Amino acid sequence: MKRVLVTGASGFIGSHTIQSLLDRGFEVHATNSGGASETLSCLPPSTCHKADLLDPTQTTRIIETVRPTHLLHLAWIVRPGELISSTENLDWVVASIHLMREFHANGGQRFVGVGSCYEYDWEYGYCSEALTPTVPNTVYGASKNAFREIAEAYGREHGLDFGWARIFFLYGPNENQNRLVPSVVLSLLRGAEAKSSHGLQIRDYMHVQDAADGIVALLDSAETGAFNIASGAALRIRDIVQTIGQELQASELVRIGVLPARKNDTPLVVADTRKAEECLQFKPRYDLVSGIRHTIDWWRTQIAKDETRTGDLK
Repeated sequence: MKRVLVTGASGFIGSHTIQSLLDRGFEVHATNSGGASETLSCLPPSTCHKADLLDPTQTTRIIETVRPTHLLHLAWIVRPGELISSTENLDWVVASIHLMREFHANGGQRFVGVGSCYEYDWEYGYCSEALTPTVPNTVYGASKNAFREIAEAYGREHGLDFGWARIFFLYGPNENQNRLVPSVVLSLLRGAEAKSSHGLQIRDYMHVQDAADGIVALLDSAETGAFNIASGAALRIRDIVQTIGQELQASELVRIGVLPARKNDTPLVVADTRKAEECLQFKPRYDLVSGIRHTIDWWRTQIAKDETRTGDLK
């Protein structure tokens, strides 16, 4: 039996991995720190466990209780506006090392961590696992990269299979409302203007379910090392915003260029996806239009649920 422990299972990416893992025959266990918003991971027949992974005692307890054969590690600081520079990133490096060591000490066989395109030197624009330097310029990127380097070395020396999924830019259900796609979708659904910067930045965006499926494909393989889990498509931010406007038939409410762009914003960040395609046979199933349509439908459903709950309280 393949028994997997998923950390961060209630988060934006993690909540989309559970069904994919179940479909591949995993017995799924998910960690949950106990917050009010963290209920999405408990899809039957998966099992949820309350644990604060920043507490080493709780980490040891959960590993000894579950004794997973596989570990999918997504938990990390995710608070909007704090992610990039927070010193809590350093705490997660320490916590992740402890998690990996306890997992291996209790018979764990395969550990897959989730990293970020922020590990790369964005001055190169095109991000290849084999060619682009990992020279991050943020605390977040440096912390992710530091853990990867330590985990890869540990795996080589101690016989632990280790894979690393580098995620780029995502959108889809369960995303924080302040992020690009949900902020535009929700504004237009409510009949308000959707404002953006000039939107000429080119990014590699992918639907979150595709990212989750790619991560699970890596976990359920024998491949080691880093893999870009991305679309490989170069999209202008303004084209994403305009596509949302078109799908909602509200293009007249889209305001491109009214918000200031970040100073020194990198013009191009796109992934080389050939390694994942060749080694994992992974390709996204959503293109931009189908992914945006799916996301809009999900947010419509959420708004309807919120309105029903509000009505019930009156």
